[in-house]
Amino acid sequence: MINKLIKEIIKKDAPIVVGLDPKLGFVPTHILDKWYGELSYSLEAVGEAIYEYNKGIIDATYDLIPAVKPQIAMYEQFGIPGMIAFKKTVDYAKEKGLVVIGDIKRGDIGSTSEAYALGHIGTVSVGDKSFNPFNEDIVTVNPYLGTDGVQPFVDVCKANDKGIFVLVKTSNPSSGEFQDRIVDSKPLYEIVAEKVNEWGETTVDSEYGYSDVGAVVGATYPEMGVKLRALLPKSYILVPGYGAQGGSGKDLKGFFNKDGLGAIVNSSRGIIAAYKNEKYASFGDTGYADASRAAVEDMLKDIRENI
Repeated sequence: MINKLIKEIIKKDAPIVVGLDPKLGFVPTHILDKWYGELSYSLEAVGEAIYEYNKGIIDATYDLIPAVKPQIAMYEQFGIPGMIAFKKTVDYAKEKGLVVIGDIKRGDIGSTSEAYALGHIGTVSVGDKSFNPFNEDIVTVNPYLGTDGVQPFVDVCKANDKGIFVLVKTSNPSSGEFQDRIVDSKPLYEIVAEKVNEWGETTVDSEYGYSDVGAVVGATYPEMGVKLRALLPKSYILVPGYGAQGGSGKDLKGFFNKDGLGAIVNSSRGIIAAYKNEKYASFGDTGYADASRAAVEDMLKDIRENI
């Protein structure tokens, strides 16, 4: 699966992913009012509004970007209607030719991790039929439980041509409380990086030389990005933290290899809520999707000038 992502990045000259993290306050009033009018103030109305909002952003940006990254908690909070919106978003993005990175951050004991993996990037059998329940292409994985929690995802990746990004050094301010702790004379995130290499050894493809087991490293820690790029020679790096969290193009060069590959940068609210930013306010609520496109174009310009 990493090869498919790389091909799309090269084709569009766009090492970026749009995070579809739809807070209710991001959804324009005219969309909410439409669905409240049809379904009253209900979770069902919210689910439909979120899907319409996402669909508009995808329609406005799919020709510029290789991938989208829906964050599952933003959908789960609205119960079953929210999860239906998540699934419809995944399916629609794939219809438009986009790679879908499900930001699920799962990781548990072996049997539970296997169930998560099968549900999101694998297949389940019901009688003599097989189904791909959520059918993302790649998912994010929390490695805190160790190999027991990650290996089931790796096995499902190999069986279904899928991928994972393992949390190594995350972009949030308190990540250092655990991730920076010194263990055996090195920070814990370096030990996790070493395990990422180990987990991905059997999934490296000869075409580009990258593994289907990638890493998550935040743009808010560029000096660690340089170090981890060297420690993860065969892993693609998913880089959150660009834009609203403080990362910018000048922070990103160290995450990439000399050929311009090796990393994909995420921006979420900086893109999907761009119309609320003064820079793009002229688009207005009804032009929210066009504002998102303009923000993607600006992000691409910033990254292309700096890597």
